[in-house]
Amino acid sequence: MTEQTPVVRLVQGDITRQHVDAVVNAANSSLLGGGGVDGAIHRAGGPDILADCRALRASHYGRGLPTGQAVATTAGRLPARWVIHTVGPVYAPDEDRSALLASCYRESLKVADELGARTVAFPAVSTGVYGWPMDDGARIAVETVRGTPTRVEEVTFVLFDTRAYDTFAARLDG
Repeated sequence: MTEQTPVVRLVQGDITRQHVDAVVNAANSSLLGGGGVDGAIHRAGGPDILADCRALRASHYGRGLPTGQAVATTAGRLPARWVIHTVGPVYAPDEDRSALLASCYRESLKVADELGARTVAFPAVSTGVYGWPMDDGARIAVETVRGTPTRVEEVTFVLFDTRAYDTFAARLDG
């Protein structure tokens, strides 16, 4: 299959319930679970995800997954085949970290291509406890996904609430 620009969809809801090939996890660098999307994915997916993450920590990622990078594990009990973990940057108003945020989306699509995933669900990476402003996070997410050649056919941004959904919808239409 040749690289293309994927169809981009929006859904308001729970990323752990998405029937896609790969779900992207807004992970912390430890890969061992946490709060927000990360905690929800680990809870819903069960112990297999954590076991794979521990194996990654014991091998290639002894110091954790670097910000802006991505790696895949099983999806455990999720209705997806894989979880692609990516570590978003913490927002800093005095430092431009937008390249790291864009890298999360690009690297996740690269991992999806390596897996053969055709459908991928993304959260709004870094816009929760990491403090990234939703409008700028949506801009970076949509521009990066649209601008990254990939074999992924469909990307769904799964937004937790109406504010996030509306913000992404404005960026998608704009």
